[in-house]
Amino acid sequence: MKIAVTGGNGDMGRSLIPYLLEQNHSVVSIDRTLPTSYSSGPYQPGVDFMVADTMDLGQLIMSMQGCEAIIHLAAIRGPSNHPPQFVYANNTLSSFNALSAASALGIKRVCMASSINAIGGVFSRTPRYDYFPVDEQHPTYAEDPYSQSKWILEQQGDAFARRFEWMGIASLRLHMLIDTREQAMEATTHMGEFASRHIWGYTLLGEANRACLLSITAGFAGHKVFYTVAPKTAASQPSLELANQYYPDTEIRADLSNQEGFFNCASAGQVLGWHHQEN
Repeated sequence: MKIAVTGGNGDMGRSLIPYLLEQNHSVVSIDRTLPTSYSSGPYQPGVDFMVADTMDLGQLIMSMQGCEAIIHLAAIRGPSNHPPQFVYANNTLSSFNALSAASALGIKRVCMASSINAIGGVFSRTPRYDYFPVDEQHPTYAEDPYSQSKWILEQQGDAFARRFEWMGIASLRLHMLIDTREQAMEATTHMGEFASRHIWGYTLLGEANRACLLSITAGFAGHKVFYTVAPKTAASQPSLELANQYYPDTEIRADLSNQEGFFNCASAGQVLGWHHQEN
């Protein structure tokens, strides 16, 4: 399958593209610049590098000619270091254009990188969680421009799936992409109490790659949102102890003993056959 990957030069793109090649797919890597360094050089068998701005629909459509699926990663990854209106405008228009280009070209399979922050959390003034573990039915309390943009990305997925019933669109709620659990534990320790905003979660890059590919090969119709987070926290304390300490008013709906995670990823398992594996 020929797969377009927007944001191919980013951290996840540089991990995802080699994985797709290993799985015998070809890739069109779309970014605002050509890559400065890949392990095997800027020219790789099976990869076409296209310079295009995802905020320009015409450029995106031309770059995606002949592709059978798109994995949309391109985005500003947080509300800091850019004016808030630019974060929101860039992320929402880029995701809208990715869906528009796919629908215009007859591309049926779309994967979009959403975030656990689609419901608010890390960047909120006071994170609010109604119950643990959090699932896809949890309401949103997003208030910062990044989190709002990810929530809107998912609403766009709903809208395009209503209009183009032949499309299958997945929005993956990824979290703190990192190479190993050991690195996640170290990062969480370094964050101290701020880690409570993340509810101590993470996603291994390799597992995120698998989720992306499964989401464009699973064969479902419509738009579906999936939490794709590790099943265990990156904290040393038992999860129930952390919940009682930092979120005493949040309803507990499942077992949070030991290091059980705060995100319910059952839907990804049921629909995509994806279960986060630990290294």
